[in-house]
Amino acid sequence: MEIGFIGIGKLGMPCAEVMSTHYNVTGYDIYTKQSDKIKISDNLRGAVVDKDIVFVAVQTPHDPVYDGSSPITHLPNKDFDYSVVKDVLKQIDAWADPKQLIVLISTVLPGTVRRELRECITIPRFIYNPYLIAMGSVEWDMINPEMVIIGTEDGSETGDAQQLIDFYRPLMKNNPRYVIGTWDEAESIKIFYNTFISTKIGLVNMIQDVAVKNGNIDVDVVTNALASSTIRIMSSKYMKAGMGDAGPCHPRDNIALRWLAENLNLGYDIFNTVMHAREIQARNLAKFLKKIQIEYNLPIFVMGKAYKPDVDFCDGSYSLLIGHYLDELQAKYFFVDPLTGDIPPFDNVPVIAFLAHNKEVTYGYTGEQSMQNFYCEIGEGSVVIDPWRKFPKDNNLYKVIHYGNTRIL
Repeated sequence: MEIGFIGIGKLGMPCAEVMSTHYNVTGYDIYTKQSDKIKISDNLRGAVVDKDIVFVAVQTPHDPVYDGSSPITHLPNKDFDYSVVKDVLKQIDAWADPKQLIVLISTVLPGTVRRELRECITIPRFIYNPYLIAMGSVEWDMINPEMVIIGTEDGSETGDAQQLIDFYRPLMKNNPRYVIGTWDEAESIKIFYNTFISTKIGLVNMIQDVAVKNGNIDVDVVTNALASSTIRIMSSKYMKAGMGDAGPCHPRDNIALRWLAENLNLGYDIFNTVMHAREIQARNLAKFLKKIQIEYNLPIFVMGKAYKPDVDFCDGSYSLLIGHYLDELQAKYFFVDPLTGDIPPFDNVPVIAFLAHNKEVTYGYTGEQSMQNFYCEIGEGSVVIDPWRKFPKDNNLYKVIHYGNTRIL
């Protein structure tokens, strides 16, 4: 197989040389490069013409002042600069043919491929395939990835996606997962993967600051205890988007840590941001419910008032927080929860059923697999809004909306 690789810099060259262990690779860069493992073309055309797959790994930079080596949070927010990648894709389009597959590796924000980049490629086929690689370990990272991210237009496993999977398989040493989604989902996986790491580092370094300011704390004792907690913390638990953090402990713990951050004069407050986001996310949900109510002219039944299923405690209930914002929006709604004594004012009529509770999601780590039932009878023609995206959509009785899934299939 003949492979083109455009952008053979500090990250691109090691990737191209790994590919050369199984394929014939021709690389191109605007700067002079040398390699004893791949061919180097002195022009872009040479890395495109007659190639089966062309990989694009050019930069999507910020201004150098945004690299984080000096304070940047006071600067204006900026997207990446896509001018280079656009120019390269347009040049590729001029030389490519419909049989070729163009694979973009460069990091971009969600929505960029669909909005700005796909239009630059009109003739060959196109996939977005960001890498999870890092300076200093590029070769190892490439052949031992946590996953291979593949973005197609509609998220389906197309023949192009399969061609790329078949391309990678002989290179890989760890039999990785192949995650196929839309271009937008692939963009999101890459960027949130990176920023998830930043968030973890920020949190553990806050523990370090508390240790220094408070005294009598070895930060490693604390972080090692948390790192070994593989049921809820270092696991897939709480990685299902839906209702916000709730209960008598978590919200108040965050509020208390806001006080501690101020009292110890840390100079920053992560937990204020966490709690602010929690509130705005609840308000966003309430606005969505109100929008659906206006569209269908039906009352809202919030299925679950307690902070989670199978308990009667409302302390820290996210449903109540959503109710607060529904009140502000003057929405007509009712809580329905047998354990809190909230009985619906009417039964078996069309409503907007908002599934605030889900036993399988909440207690799945215990082996619980029961499907969450409605807390009352609802009538045919109801609209079911499921923030957990578990309620089956293939039924003729209700319109089912999976909140958080905006794919257009």
